[in-house]
Amino acid sequence: MFSQEVYIARRATLKSNLKKGVLLFPGNGESGMNCKDNWYPFRQDSTFLYYTGINIPDVYFVIDVENDEEILFGNNPTPEEIVWIGAVTPLEELAAKAGIKTVRPLKELASYVKKAQQREAVHYLPPYRPATVIQVSQFLNIPVSEVEKKCSVPFIKAVVAQREIKEAIEVEQIHKAVNTTAAMHTYAMQNAVAGKTEKEIAGDLQAIAIGGGGNISFPIILTTNGQYLHNHATENKIKNGNLVLCDCGAETSMGYAGDMTRTFPSAARFTDLQKEVYNIVLYAHNSAIETLEPGVRFKDVHLLAASKLVEGLKGMGLMKGNTDEAVHAGAHTLFFQCGLGHMMGLDVHDMENLGEPYVGYTDSLKKSTVFGLKSLRLGKELQEGIVITVEPGIYFNPFLIDAWKAQNKYADFVNYAAVEKFKDFGGIRIEEDFLITKNGSKLLGNPLAKTVDDVEALKNAI
Repeated sequence: MFSQEVYIARRATLKSNLKKGVLLFPGNGESGMNCKDNWYPFRQDSTFLYYTGINIPDVYFVIDVENDEEILFGNNPTPEEIVWIGAVTPLEELAAKAGIKTVRPLKELASYVKKAQQREAVHYLPPYRPATVIQVSQFLNIPVSEVEKKCSVPFIKAVVAQREIKEAIEVEQIHKAVNTTAAMHTYAMQNAVAGKTEKEIAGDLQAIAIGGGGNISFPIILTTNGQYLHNHATENKIKNGNLVLCDCGAETSMGYAGDMTRTFPSAARFTDLQKEVYNIVLYAHNSAIETLEPGVRFKDVHLLAASKLVEGLKGMGLMKGNTDEAVHAGAHTLFFQCGLGHMMGLDVHDMENLGEPYVGYTDSLKKSTVFGLKSLRLGKELQEGIVITVEPGIYFNPFLIDAWKAQNKYADFVNYAAVEKFKDFGGIRIEEDFLITKNGSKLLGNPLAKTVDDVEALKNAI
């Protein structure tokens, strides 16, 4: 946990922004993997962590804003339960570390919420676990089907406004997570060689994340089929000459995330063709980074990166026509189907559970619904203190190529005859993490090889 003062100050800011109502913070519970006592690794709700730092299951936190009352609801384990789980820190001690003065048994929560509803509004954030949806439904007497639509928009906006600006202590945690992430990538580049399976490498990477004190921040993407955006590791054996795409991240024991991608050859060197495509992605990546600063709309950075990809693909004879017109039409999405990046913090896709329209967009800048742009999680203006990823890519998806070729889609901009030869190429993505500073941006974590020469040198360093 951070110091007590951190959590007290965060809650004071939240209360000053909302001014009235009762705020309900459900903590996550244990979740059974294949029976109720065989649990998935526990992960606390990030907003609960942000305002309390309490990282144990089956607790609720409530703030009565007008009465300035804060209560932690939960149960200390019985002696019989301690037989299984071992000694734990008492709730009262955890509450004191967070600056919370009142602790009450969990069985009293339902009656407390019911009485609160009679005098003022009870605010809650969108629950993302089915068990939490049911609990909120029961506490507030709302049909399960209406729980999501009745969540509090003012509460969401207040939390987003706080959590998106990272404090120095948070940046330190993210820096730590990114360095562990970089260690994972270093291992992958040096060990993902012909004859090993994707899962074999992914398992080693997860061990590095756990050894760093936390765990992985999302399921590891380690694949020779990089043309599929979120293709997780399989039993597939790596072959000599394959491109390997590794998108992975570690999170610290306090829940702060890292998220990086490198694409590299399984052989000692890139082929000339692999190198050519790689350098197009790298140029788009570096061009996007150069524009990062407060006041810049990230949607525009995304479109800039798309234009750099188009220019490179035109140079290879895969695209044609006017670059700006091609991007405006969406022709680039044959090769770049996703967004350029996202915010990152206590969640690898920071606050995504609160809703992208509130997190990545504004009342005046709405999220697109068209293919490609609808996958851009962050579109709004950048601010000092925001942490983001930058991750352009080129993906030769044979199914998409076949479908769009049959429709003659974007024929004014795509040379399908030339693209046909790349259907077994795969995909390339490069991703790094940045803090937006007063006058630009700062790379988080220690630099990791990303030029062709540096990647090859790292691969061959052992």
